Amino acid sequence: MLRQASSAALSLLATRPSVACSAVLLPRSSAVLGARTITAASPRASGLFEGLVSGSRNCLAKAITLVESTRYDDKDDASELLSMVLRSSSIRQYKTQDNFKSTFRIGLSGAPGVGKSSFIEQFGLFLIERGHKVAVLAVDPSSARTGGSILGDKTRMEFLSRHDDAFVRPSPSSCTLGGVARNTNEAILICEAAGYDIILVETVGVGQSETMVADMVDIFTLLVAPGGGDELQGMKRGIMELSDLVLVNKADGVLAVPARMAQMEYISALKFMQPVNALWRPEVLLMSAAEKKGIDEVWNSMKLYYKTMYDSKSLFQRRAEQNKTWMWRQITEELLWRLRHDPKVKASLLQLEESVKNGRITPGSAAEQVLHQFIADQQVRP
Repeated sequence: MLRQASSAALSLLATRPSVACSAVLLPRSSAVLGARTITAASPRASGLFEGLVSGSRNCLAKAITLVESTRYDDKDDASELLSMVLRSSSIRQYKTQDNFKSTFRIGLSGAPGVGKSSFIEQFGLFLIERGHKVAVLAVDPSSARTGGSILGDKTRMEFLSRHDDAFVRPSPSSCTLGGVARNTNEAILICEAAGYDIILVETVGVGQSETMVADMVDIFTLLVAPGGGDELQGMKRGIMELSDLVLVNKADGVLAVPARMAQMEYISALKFMQPVNALWRPEVLLMSAAEKKGIDEVWNSMKLYYKTMYDSKSLFQRRAEQNKTWMWRQITEELLWRLRHDPKVKASLLQLEESVKNGRITPGSAAEQVLHQFIADQQVRP
């Protein structure tokens, strides 16, 4: 059954265009996908791309909205836009005060209320003073009941969001697990095409298992607060073992002493974990976003990490592995979309769902029937 599913999966990807990036821009007059014809770059995609490379914030916002769109008729334009972005990435150069030779993607994660947005506000302004252009992709949690999001992170970044060299984009998680939105990876590429060399990705408030952001950034930074648990809590696997840098925020006032204790406990806990990269040992630093303390030490540590990874060529090796990971996630999403929209499967799903609810059939057996019907239907198609 699994072998049949694997062989059918590869053939299914030719029946519906994907929003995933493609390095090849197909001529609009010759390429055919399923029943639809993909022609040369559309005026919409071309216009957005020209706006991106010229630095238009309006086009940047529209481009991210396009790749985030779930509308079927937006997928062609999104794919074409991302193709042009990828082709332009190899010739793009960045010149900043810190002499970075590429963009730097920084992931920021932590529990709710740890101070991620406050840190990004001060950190982003600090980076702009050093000559960088900063894009912030802030992911807001979506309601599991209504699907809505407040998108309030931008209001916490009052000064950064108004700066000419900053771009702050809140996006709903749309109930996607892992702390990020489904199209955050594509949004990073678009921000880089618009000339932003530092990309900050703020996740929703996460726990120990939401680590998807680590698969799309160069450095994964975990923010913790004093009094967040004992040393055993820090030793738990998951988000801690993927962290390249741990920041103990709110190290000020009455929390200064607890913050130092937390720092020592996390340092001790990290000794029992295998580093993500053999060339880098994760550091635990104290800082206070409220009092703007420790920001320069954080940046110095991040710069050292960047130099270490860049000089060893590990930076782009990591990005290459991340691209492969996201390819398979895109395949999974595409197959699930096709499964849900297959006419024959949709016709039998209601009856199967009712049987599962009434206990006449197990969920596993119902899933087997759905997959068997879907694969059989695809195999008989011309």
